[in-house]
Amino acid sequence: MALTPKLELRQSQGLVMTPQLQQAIKLLQMSNLELAAYVEAELERNPLLEREDGDAVADAAPEIEPRDESARDGADAADAFDTGADPIDSDFDDSFADRPAPAGGAAGAVGTPDSGWSSVRAGPGGFDGEGFDLEAMIASETSLWDHLTEQLNIAITDPAERLIGSHLIGLVNEAGYLTADTAQVAEQLGTSEAAVVAVLTRLQAFDPPGICARTVAECLALQLKERNRLDPAMGCLLDNLELLARHDLAALQRKCGVDQDDLRDMIAEIRELNPKPGNAFGAVTVQTVIPDVVVRQRADGGWAIELNNDTLPRVLVDNRYYAEVDAATTREEDRVYLAEALANANWLVRSLDQRARTILKVAREIVRQQDGFLAYGIEHLRPLNLRTVADAIGMHESTVSRVTANKYIATPRGIFELKYFFSSAVGGENGESHSAEAVRHRIKQLIDGESPANVLSDDRIVELLRDAGIEIARRTVAKYREALGIPSSVERRRKARACA
Repeated sequence: MALTPKLELRQSQGLVMTPQLQQAIKLLQMSNLELAAYVEAELERNPLLEREDGDAVADAAPEIEPRDESARDGADAADAFDTGADPIDSDFDDSFADRPAPAGGAAGAVGTPDSGWSSVRAGPGGFDGEGFDLEAMIASETSLWDHLTEQLNIAITDPAERLIGSHLIGLVNEAGYLTADTAQVAEQLGTSEAAVVAVLTRLQAFDPPGICARTVAECLALQLKERNRLDPAMGCLLDNLELLARHDLAALQRKCGVDQDDLRDMIAEIRELNPKPGNAFGAVTVQTVIPDVVVRQRADGGWAIELNNDTLPRVLVDNRYYAEVDAATTREEDRVYLAEALANANWLVRSLDQRARTILKVAREIVRQQDGFLAYGIEHLRPLNLRTVADAIGMHESTVSRVTANKYIATPRGIFELKYFFSSAVGGENGESHSAEAVRHRIKQLIDGESPANVLSDDRIVELLRDAGIEIARRTVAKYREALGIPSSVERRRKARACA
């Protein structure tokens, strides 16, 4: 076979990632703090840009009718961030006196009604940005809240319980104490106080021992319980810490019903405990979360949605200065520089405007889809994925993914990241879909309500769910049950007999 040179012509179609397109993608997925820093840098670098004085100009807030999902807004004629086929795959389907907890720590937490805009703790950046610094991450200390959040993501899979847990973790101060009332948290999240207390009990089993306590006595009791040393005498001592603080050992001995040697040993054991377990973790900077979108309920029950002007840096192009400098310029390289500066300035102004429009459009559809959550609470979350939102507003899924990254929405129930509202679906009768999280919650309720004499098998749970209009396979029930940390019916029946 002879080798000969040959010339061929081939035609192919591709997408070129121009520098401006790359910058537009990065601009879209920036948080409000990153965007402000980026705009400040551009103002210093580009002489044709100037900061707009006065109120920021934002789109008029569209109003959402109550639970009307038939009205869908079409796509904009020009979407600077949607190319139809995105070249970057970023889809996401998925002293021991008894007293209140020590003050300190964060001034507020995500969703607290008395804190203005909420506070979260700043942590290391993600892996997908230019600001990622591996050395900084290795050298940085793990914060208490990051440590608790990691355990939360492993221990709790039900999204409603995880939301409650995340909210409670945000209310923990630097000493490790919960600074909020459970009834207030339940009222804000639209759930029962029993559900909040149940999640708090699970958080109090996290490391370090004694975390998420509400009082010093509770903190010490949790640590003693972890050591299997919380007997009635020790519990009585914890109930009378004020006597210990006053060194009234005689009264304390009478109340606990122990002799002097036992009391001395108990006091020594208590002094080995840590009344501030959170202090073992490094302090971190507290940054205020300013939501990108604000949702308010109208008098007729609908929702008014608007962009938060505080997160919208506004810049103008100084065309007058450009004309003056261009007229006085004689060198060609100076004219090229001015032309590039003018193009970059115009691009930034258009990109900021398009970014605001895109965020508002996505947030509007999310509010429309999750109207039940906003109106009734966390148990009414609907199944929602990126494709549903993308199809409704005429954008690519990856565009929606970038819009919802590091963006927050302020609702009457608190401040949430936009990504929180996405969850998978489980089929039901007549084409009706149920949130997977809601199905897991239903399974947990069924098992919690079973009697020792009538332990529910997975097959029986399938039948009960089918009677409720939820079509689900037995293996799916087993998977959800295991994810919730619930043993099988055989193990639960064995345990019931042992406790009988």
